[in-house]
Amino acid sequence: MTARVYIPDHEYKERIQRAAKLVAERGLDVMIVNSNEADYANARYFSGFWPLFERAGVAITPAGDAALMVGPESSVYARDFGKIDKQFTLMEYRESANPSYPELKPNTYREVFKALGITGSKLKIGVASLLDTSVVMMEGLKNNFPEAEIVGADEIMVALRSIKSENEIACMREGFRITELATQEVIRTIRPGVTETQMVGVAQRVIYENGAEYEGLPMYIFSEKSTRHAISRSSHRVINKGDIVQLNLSAKVDGYSPSIGMPISLGKLTPERRAVIEFGLKAHEWTQANLKAGVLASEVAKGFLQFFKDNGYEKNYLYGPCHGTGMIEVEAPWMETSSNYLLEPNMTFQIDTFVTTDTFGIRWEKGAVIREGGCELLCNPIGTIHELEF
Repeated sequence: MTARVYIPDHEYKERIQRAAKLVAERGLDVMIVNSNEADYANARYFSGFWPLFERAGVAITPAGDAALMVGPESSVYARDFGKIDKQFTLMEYRESANPSYPELKPNTYREVFKALGITGSKLKIGVASLLDTSVVMMEGLKNNFPEAEIVGADEIMVALRSIKSENEIACMREGFRITELATQEVIRTIRPGVTETQMVGVAQRVIYENGAEYEGLPMYIFSEKSTRHAISRSSHRVINKGDIVQLNLSAKVDGYSPSIGMPISLGKLTPERRAVIEFGLKAHEWTQANLKAGVLASEVAKGFLQFFKDNGYEKNYLYGPCHGTGMIEVEAPWMETSSNYLLEPNMTFQIDTFVTTDTFGIRWEKGAVIREGGCELLCNPIGTIHELEF
């Protein structure tokens, strides 16, 4: 096993200071980010803490002071794992079973803010990760600060997380290395008669044996008509000879979650299926060739869509050529025909090429980091069309 790759403690402190500057520029008195077990990224980005069952939040002031907020059962866990010294237990972050904890004397948002030096009642509070902020959290803020102006602040987190440090990129490279091992083992061991979930188990064994902390996404291996699903889960379906099987495997390394996707065939492909797979690969390679710093994201997306149209596959198109990747396998920013941002050095993307038909679908997917003269792959190139014979 290689030496452990991780984010050093000092980088968490640097992230808080960068966030504080943006909080000040927005004229906010404080910013709160909230996370849950499934989408932990914003709270973990600053704190290193990944909640389990419960929720977590981080409050950051313009002066660069920060606090970690957790649920009642996570206080000891957070002290052991969190990178932020000031920690508070709030009922707003309890688990969904909704226990009342009648003996507990929890903290409040007002107490958290006071500990951070925030006074007054007519505050301007920015809430990032709005989709991960529950009604209970929002009501807690409003009840503690009924005169406050509460505004969305998601753009602060997009700005911070879009540009990766070299430590973040190193975590992603390590995740890709482990994912490649899992992919190789699945291709080596898959046979007609196994189930989709059995093969997911093979991939899970490999990633944990080689240093992953968890799956980077709910890994899927699914076959035939399920391959039409842009998002799906593996099932107990038995994989048969002649099936198209879609692999999308992923290994999480210190919170970073890259993935590799490719179609394989258990037997010789028909000419019709091969044509779809080869087109998808050509579209995938077109995207890779057009990624570089200074390019407008919408221009890449428009060119990608035009590539589908020019090759007669417009009806097989679902979404744009890339999505951001990092702590969550799919994170902002997406690359769409409406995207008005420029690609910048150290942005990281999954080059994600999905082609769907009436009977099956395929996806080629890998990670890349934007550089001045093009893009640098974060894993080995993909493109082999596997036709497995038994």
